[in-house]
This record gives sequence, C-alpha cells and structure tokens, in this order.
Amino acid sequence: MTTYESPQSLPEAAIVVLYGATGDLASRMVLPAIDEVRRRGLMPAHWRLVGCSTGRLDDDAFRDRVAAALEGSEQGTPDDVDEVLGRVRYAGGGFSAEDPGDLPGVLNEVREDLAGETDAEPLVLHFLAVPPGAFAPIARGLGAHGLAEGARVVFEKPYGTSLESFVELDGAVKEVLDEEQIFRIDHFLGKEGVQTIYVMRFANQLFGSEWSRASVEQVQIDVPEDLDVANRIGFYEATGAALDMIVTHLFQVAGQVAMEPPRSLREPAAIHQAREDALRSFRPLEPAEDVVLGQFEGYRDIEGVAPDSEQDTYVAVRLWVDSERWRGVPFLLRTGKRMAAKAQRITLVLGPPYGPLDPELDTPNSIQIDFSGSGEVRLGITVKTPGPDLTYSSGTAVLDLDDVPGGEPISPYASLIHDVLLGDRSLFTTAEALQGAFTAFAPLQGDARPAPLPYVPGSWGPEEARRLPAPHEWFLGQ
Repeated sequence: MTTYESPQSLPEAAIVVLYGATGDLASRMVLPAIDEVRRRGLMPAHWRLVGCSTGRLDDDAFRDRVAAALEGSEQGTPDDVDEVLGRVRYAGGGFSAEDPGDLPGVLNEVREDLAGETDAEPLVLHFLAVPPGAFAPIARGLGAHGLAEGARVVFEKPYGTSLESFVELDGAVKEVLDEEQIFRIDHFLGKEGVQTIYVMRFANQLFGSEWSRASVEQVQIDVPEDLDVANRIGFYEATGAALDMIVTHLFQVAGQVAMEPPRSLREPAAIHQAREDALRSFRPLEPAEDVVLGQFEGYRDIEGVAPDSEQDTYVAVRLWVDSERWRGVPFLLRTGKRMAAKAQRITLVLGPPYGPLDPELDTPNSIQIDFSGSGEVRLGITVKTPGPDLTYSSGTAVLDLDDVPGGEPISPYASLIHDVLLGDRSLFTTAEALQGAFTAFAPLQGDARPAPLPYVPGSWGPEEARRLPAPHEWFLGQ
C-alpha cells in the first residue's frame, strides 16, 4: 500500500485550547475527534486540553462533561478515560481583549506541568467552536494577551456571512494572525470521499482522461437531508439552506472537483493555488435562471418562525465554471431539509459514446463518489442484457472505500485536527478561495433573490428544480 507522508511532523508537545468548550459543537464533534486522534496514536507524546467558556466550572466538573461527550460518541468511552481526563483543565470567565478570564493563568500552569515532562516548547492550538460573532473578539484577545505568536487558530464555519462581512472579519483576524496561522475549517473537505477525488483522478488514467468538458456533460453535487430544523430554528431563521450549505460546503467541494492538476499533492500551497483558481472562475449566480429556493410545508408552523417567513430550507443552483476545462458544463448543487433521503454524492454525468450504439442508448454513464461515512465509488455503466438478443441494461459497479485493504477511515474532524497539529493546510480554505465563493454567491443575497417555493416534506423538493439538470435528471431521486 502506497502511503502519503506529510512534509510536516507532529510537535513533541501541544496544548489544545477549546473555546466554546461547554457547547453543543464541542461535545458532539470536537471532543470525540480529539479523542479519536489520540486513540490512533496521532497526538503529540505530551499534550493537554484546556476548555474555555464563559461559565464558571472547576476542573472536575468540566472533566465530567468531557467524559459524557466521549461516552455519547460513536467510539464510546475509552478504556483509559481516567488517563485522558487527567490531561484536561478548564478556564472559565470567557475570553476577549478586554477580559481574558482565567485562561492566561491556567495556560501558565499547564505549561509548567508540561515542562516537567519535556523540554520541548508546546505548540498551542486555539480551536474556536463558538458562534461566528465571537471570532474577531477572540482573535483580538489573542493579540492583546500575548497568545498569538507561534499559535495555530482554527475557525469554524461560517467564516463570514456575505462578501462584505467576510472581508471585514478577515481583516480583523489578520491584524493579529498571519495567513499561515489561520485554519478555516470546512469538514466536508476532510471527508474520505472528497479526499479520494485526488487519487481517483490523478492516479487512474480511466478517470483522469475523462475529467473535463470533452467527456463530462454535467456535474451534480447532491446533499439532501431528511432532518428537521425545529431544534435549530434560531440559527436556521437567520441563515437558511443556501447560506448554510452552498457558499461553504458545496462550493468548496465543487472547487475540489473543478481544480486543475496541482504541481504537487505534497505541497499545501500548490493545492491551495489550484483550488483558489477554480473558485475564482465560478461565474456569479444568476438567481432568476439558475437558482431554485424552497421551503417545506409546515415550516412556518414551527415555534420561533415568523408566520410570513421567506427563509429557504431548500436550494438548488446551476453553477458555471468559466475555465477552459469546464466551460459550458453546468455544476448542479442541491441540498435541503425534510427531503426524501439523506445522501452526499458527487456525480459526473458522461456524454454519449461515439460509435454504432450511440443512437440506441438512453441512460448516460456516470462516475459517482459518495462522500458520506467512509466513502464509496460507483461507476454507472452499460452492459449487454444476458440472453439471446442484443439489448442493453444499466448497471452500477461499487467500491466501498471501507473495504480497501489496509484502510481504516478517519472521521473528518479528526483528520482535520491532525492536519492542524502537523501544520498541513491542504484541506483548509484560504482567504482567496472564500472571496471567490462569496463573490459568486453575492447575487443571491441581493434584490434578485427568488421567493422560496413550497414542497412536501419527504419529497425531493420543488418540481421547478427539475429544469436545472435538463436534459438529464437529478441522479438522486429519479
């Protein structure tokens, strides 16, 4: 098995400072991911976790919360949980430029504790699992209290909610941090299926030779969800499906598909450049022609939703990539809540074959990458129907990435936290890439935004969205 060796190496010691440590994101995603990194032997030999939040807790009370988060995770409670909890501290009182709370004092104590184990200066990793409004105040606090130099800082999404707010936020953050210190996380880029695009395309002539408008008629990136939004209604009323998913997750995955071959997959700067170039080639959306918004029936009956709410719970867009490779090929992006199924799939719809069978075939071949879970590759092909007559059938060949010999899938958050520890920014978004994404998305935030159309819960969304992939159909939900 050929393995990829990162040019970076783990530091000997590290301190992870988790802001928003008592919140939902920390308990559901970040704390289990940190433990997954540790279980796999991918943490530095000497490490500590410091939780930071506004509430006043002692160390033992916070350790109880960490234990509960690990118990409720997919991995469950580790056998050595007591040893893990012994590395955990808590700093209450919040953190800002005006008031650092307990954090500086706790960090000094943790540094002294680590000094008894190793002479190595610990890397400090600040993970901001907080609402976006806290990003700039915490960044300013890092500068004001001398905690920025040499540190790495992870920002959750959304990193800005519009082109203007993104520029303002990034300017404030860069008053304190260099670009190399900033890790803007988008966990879709950490998914095994999304990462496998690199190897499928660049290590296999079968796929690499087809990866352009010469063979591909359209690209579909489809992330339907069957979940409700009642437990996140405050967030959803302020954000909606398009802002929550398109400008961040699905645009980033589209950039991964559309990018030109980088000069190297071992150089983060080369990968960033290729992905940035792709995102900058995204044509600004034409809302009237290329966007369909939806709202599931019953949304306005949810407590906390205005009776005349025009918020979208569904969005489908037709994106055009103005590069030589993809000119004229539509990228169809779709996501929504209360839909018929839950899935995460990239589909390259291939053009008809040249030759005598072209007029007789009605189902296009396809290359499909399922990026939920451990990932899956599907090839939609045409074969002869068994029997005496020359007739044709469509079939699907499937490779589950979990079945690849020697493979052991890693969760997206764990993969990305490990990359931060290494200093590998390959799978993190850059300022230039986000500026390209927000520029393409901006028309949908203006006066041309279409009104959301109603759709029945458990369906595939508004019927109007069927026109976007024509003359083909959405591969999911046919």
